[in-house]
Amino acid sequence: MGTTASQLGKDLLSEYQELTFLTKQEILLAHKRFSELLSKDERNLPNTRVSMERILTLPELKSNPFRERICHVFSTSDQKNGSLSFEDFLDLLSAFSDSATLEIKSHYAFRIFDFDDDGTLDCGDLEKLVNCLTGETDDTRLTTDEMRQLINNILEESDIDKDGTVNLSEFQHVISRSPDFVSSFKIVL
Repeated sequence: MGTTASQLGKDLLSEYQELTFLTKQEILLAHKRFSELLSKDERNLPNTRVSMERILTLPELKSNPFRERICHVFSTSDQKNGSLSFEDFLDLLSAFSDSATLEIKSHYAFRIFDFDDDGTLDCGDLEKLVNCLTGETDDTRLTTDEMRQLINNILEESDIDKDGTVNLSEFQHVISRSPDFVSSFKIVL
């Protein structure tokens, strides 16, 4: 799928539409927005990647507390630096689109919240998750006791097999009972 960022042929557009939850118009807009993040020289190179720093200048991600994790989860870079190719960018937008299924959205939410990438949400992941949601300022940071109590409550509610962690299937079970998850887990360009 190595196309230069300045062109997007009809066949490739159709292929992207088949492989994502995005419409042709959404793919073309994504292509335009991705290309705007590239320098003029980079636009003519095949398989160009945009650095995480430049991706995070997009207003749609700038205020998201999980913005860096989102880049890392969707990046296919060998350097593990959070940079995105156009295909990575489409995958990101597809997973966060209104048309993506609950299963897809919950899978990626789980991966984003799994800060240590070990396939489970343990106490460390849950603490980072809470800190991202509440902000890490002195005014909003929970005390050690409040954090411990909150994590215990989360595990009590979510950890079905009582192993001290939340796995993907347990997470998806909890998400399935949260009616506004699908509508809130989105990024629209």
